[in-house]
Amino acid sequence: MDWDDLRVFLAVARAESLSGAGRALKCDAATVGRRIARLEEAFGAKLFVKSPQGYALTEAGSRLLPHAEQAEQAMAGAAEELGGSAGRLTGQLRIGAPDGCANYLLPQVCAAICDANPGLEIHIVALPRVFNLSKREADMAIAVSRPTAGRLTVQKLTDYQLHLAAHEDYLGQVGPITTRSDLKAHRMIGYIPDMIFDKELDYFAETGGEAVGLASNSVSVQMQMVRAGAGVGIVHDFAIPFCPGVRRVLLDQVSLSRTFWLIRHADDRRSERLTRLADALGQGLRAEVTRLEALAASY
Repeated sequence: MDWDDLRVFLAVARAESLSGAGRALKCDAATVGRRIARLEEAFGAKLFVKSPQGYALTEAGSRLLPHAEQAEQAMAGAAEELGGSAGRLTGQLRIGAPDGCANYLLPQVCAAICDANPGLEIHIVALPRVFNLSKREADMAIAVSRPTAGRLTVQKLTDYQLHLAAHEDYLGQVGPITTRSDLKAHRMIGYIPDMIFDKELDYFAETGGEAVGLASNSVSVQMQMVRAGAGVGIVHDFAIPFCPGVRRVLLDQVSLSRTFWLIRHADDRRSERLTRLADALGQGLRAEVTRLEALAASY
């Protein structure tokens, strides 16, 4: 058995299919199947059971998984140590994040990290759902709720603010919004109710707002609706500087605070490489949220 065999095993365990593992490994599914068969023969045990849902780990496969992940971390650490990077981060790292953070914060923060670490490649995966770190959909994920279950390590990144907002052209047409009761006369913009994947995103339940008239599962789409003058929505303060003409309303009556959390697999806590990236992300996000919220407050 060698590391390459374990790499194939991990790919199948995470993709739960030979074809998915093949795409990740850049080889065909038949080759992946042969490699798994060879590994099972070497161990004298079945590692996967095939079902209509895909390939699931057997008891033996589940016992092998943490050892394979430790080997993966050791190989990544060795590559970092021997790569002559002089303390810099190198290689490929994938960060999962909700689309608001991914659109308005991570591009500039990750660009600065890459500038300071030539040879580092960062993939930003923006999805409106919770990431599965056990399947290695990402090396780490940013979330708006602190998880309470799973083998995870959790680190607070930064708090951020949200307010009701509308475009100045819209406000010029309909007049000022001075009380919550005024909102009844306006179309509200927000999340599709049955697609809210985290209770922290249910803003109108907390504020007692009106029913949503225009909705999207994407916070970026919601912001573009506000920018287009389609109504009033709750938006991230840090997104306002990217949307000329959007102005906050009812500042003294509706104000929300949320937190970004950095989630990592528990087995990664020994990875100096990921810890250094986590520290850089935390510093960068805190500084960027502070900068953008100050800009939003100046409009």
